[in-house]
Amino acid sequence: MTNAALTTDEALFQFLLRLGDNTLILSHRVSEWCGHAPVIEEDIALANTALDLIGQTQFWLGLAGEVEGKGRSADQIAYLRDAWDFRNLLLVERPNGDFGKTLMRQFLFDAWQSLMLAKLMKSTNIRIAEIAEKASKEVAYHVERSADTVVGLGDGTPESHARMQTALDDLYPYVGEMFIGDAVDAALVKDGIAPDPASLRNDWDDLVGRVMAEATLTIPQKPFAHVGGKSGTHTEHLGYVLADMQFLQRAYPGAEW
Repeated sequence: MTNAALTTDEALFQFLLRLGDNTLILSHRVSEWCGHAPVIEEDIALANTALDLIGQTQFWLGLAGEVEGKGRSADQIAYLRDAWDFRNLLLVERPNGDFGKTLMRQFLFDAWQSLMLAKLMKSTNIRIAEIAEKASKEVAYHVERSADTVVGLGDGTPESHARMQTALDDLYPYVGEMFIGDAVDAALVKDGIAPDPASLRNDWDDLVGRVMAEATLTIPQKPFAHVGGKSGTHTEHLGYVLADMQFLQRAYPGAEW
C-alpha cells in the first residue's frame, strides 16, 4: 500500500479486507486443530473459536464487497485472491506449533482485537459499528479463555512454562505491526471510521502485561522485527494456508453445496 492519498471508499475497502483477512486466516489456522487437540474439551473449544472467526469474516468481507461495488461476495473475495492480495497481520498466519503456541498466538491477537472492536463500536460508519458490537460479544469470551489458558500453562509445570515462554519469544516480534498506521488508517481516522492503530498500544501493553505477569512469563525486550502483512508482504506460510483453504473453489470454480 502506497502513501498516496486515498478516497474514503478505497481506504474503507482496504481496512475491511484487513479485518476480514485477519479472522479468515486465523480461523483456518485454529481449525487445523480439529480432531488433534490435547483433550476433547479443547477440540470443541477451538472448533467453536474457528467458527466464530469465520462468522466475523463473513460480515467484514461481505461489507468489503459492497464497498468495492464489483459484485464480489465474501466467498469470492476469500477464495479467489492470491497471497499478495491478502492484508492480514503476519501474526495470524504463523504456524500452530504446539498447543501452547497456538493459544499464545490467540491471546496476543484476542487482546488486540478486543480493543479494536471497542473503538469500532463508536465508528461513524453504522455498518462497521453494528458488526463490531456483534463480534465483541464473541471476542470477550475469546480473550478471557485464551488469557486463562496462557496463565494456566505459563504458571504450570516447568515444561509448560518453558513452552509458553518459547511461544511468547517467537511470536512477540510480530505484534508491532498491529500498531503501525499508514494512508489507509489516516483516511479513516480523519472521518471517524476507525481508530489510529497506535492509540491501542498502551491499553494492549497493560492487558498483555497483566496476563504475562500472572503467567510468570517474561515479555521480550528486543525490538519488533516483522511487519508488512497488512501491506501485502507475507511470509511463505500464507501460501500453504491458501493452498489448503482455496483448493475446492479453485478446482471447481463456482461450485455450490
